[in-house]
Amino acid sequence: MGVFVVGFMVFVLLVLVELVRLGGVGVSGNVVFEVQHKFGVVGNESLSGYVAHDLYRHRRILAGADMPIGGDSSPTSAALYYTKIQLGSPAKEFYVQVDTGSDILWVNCAGCENCPQKSDLGVPLSLYDPDQSLSSGTVTCDQDFCTTTVDPSNNECVLGSQCSYVVRYGDGSSTTGYFVRDNVQLNRISGDRQTSDMQGRIMFGCGSKQSGGLGKSQQALDGILGFGQSNSSLISQLAASKKVKKMFSHCLSGSKGGIFAIGEVVHPEVNSTPILPDMTHFNIELKAIQVGDEFVTLPTKMFNTAAKRGTVIDSGTTLAYFPDPVYNQLMKKVSAAQSEADVQIVDNQFKCYPAHGNVDDVFPIVIFHFANALKLRVFPHQYIFTTQHQYWCIGFMSNGMQPRESNAVLLGDLLLTDRLVTYNMEDQTIGWTDYDCSSSIRVKDEESGMVYEVGAHDISWTRSGAGRSNVSVFVLLVFIIATKLVMYE
Repeated sequence: MGVFVVGFMVFVLLVLVELVRLGGVGVSGNVVFEVQHKFGVVGNESLSGYVAHDLYRHRRILAGADMPIGGDSSPTSAALYYTKIQLGSPAKEFYVQVDTGSDILWVNCAGCENCPQKSDLGVPLSLYDPDQSLSSGTVTCDQDFCTTTVDPSNNECVLGSQCSYVVRYGDGSSTTGYFVRDNVQLNRISGDRQTSDMQGRIMFGCGSKQSGGLGKSQQALDGILGFGQSNSSLISQLAASKKVKKMFSHCLSGSKGGIFAIGEVVHPEVNSTPILPDMTHFNIELKAIQVGDEFVTLPTKMFNTAAKRGTVIDSGTTLAYFPDPVYNQLMKKVSAAQSEADVQIVDNQFKCYPAHGNVDDVFPIVIFHFANALKLRVFPHQYIFTTQHQYWCIGFMSNGMQPRESNAVLLGDLLLTDRLVTYNMEDQTIGWTDYDCSSSIRVKDEESGMVYEVGAHDISWTRSGAGRSNVSVFVLLVFIIATKLVMYE
């Protein structure tokens, strides 16, 4: 009898493992995981570091992606916010960038060629090994995920071969890998400000080779967690189960952390504008820029064309970038009340003035007018930051004369702070409202209809090897308002 019981228990265990491997185990609930900001408080980091970060990123955003093997996403350079997730069985931790400008979730894998060995962010780097995970599964190029979601145009599939991806970037960097299926472990919201463990099964990329900047230790992490519109993104996979709405929101506090939520936010409410169709990123139509009581003249050939490339809203960019004709007017109007004798050029690029009094009393309010009468009202304290040497520096930059960037406007998180921003991919809209991001929001569970309170979080973190210690950094909670994680056969 004892042998029978043991044998039966082993059989049951094997069945459970196989069910997990095949994606037959459902999970339900609301999910939360922490997201951390890479840089410290604005003004305490090297100013050139902001531009270096943004330029490194924009070379990918604006250059487009060449994906000859598979994939319709374009993973971008390091985003400002990253989170810690767990993959596989037993679960292993990975630090991944949280990015609105990319689509797939991918991590570096065992045997990876030229993957970074360490990170100047001070976080430990890990490699995912599908052979060491009891729940891992292969995604082949003839399976639906690969043929319809990743690369419908790929006619070179050999039956049973891996579902591969190659993405090449404008700066010469590239990432190569293949898709796998495995468990992701998340923290479920079980009530107001309460969480418990949960597990789901998704498709994600297994990076086998990196080149260029992706192989360096600068801003290195284990991978990227994309929140783009492609069907291969995590949020799209969750939405495919009809148990999560295809929308997410972030609320970034200027100094006290914030919130990043996937699902429906019921409080506060936001006003919205349409997302421009057929765009890789989240582009919206810019109608006008107002500085105080005056308006900037927007070049017709850039902003009034049939294509309407529009303005990119991107939390992964730090500053705000404008084409030269717009930038020159904008800076002239913003600085009109300042004496040119006092201007200082910091780091050979930032226009700065001696700090005195209240910055909101010295510089004008800038209002961005978008389609559908949506306004982004930016106060001086939101577009100007103070350096350690007590200078006020304007966070507006020129895109320069690069052909791909000359007609692009990018608004980064410096302008997105202190407001809830919602990306609704179901209705194809983006909206926002001014909000205290150090407080809390209300989110809705799709199955039960229950509404939960989600609060902001903030911690201090020590970055080893980064030249500074005890740096106060932004920390957010990412909430997935779901009732069942999608399972793929």
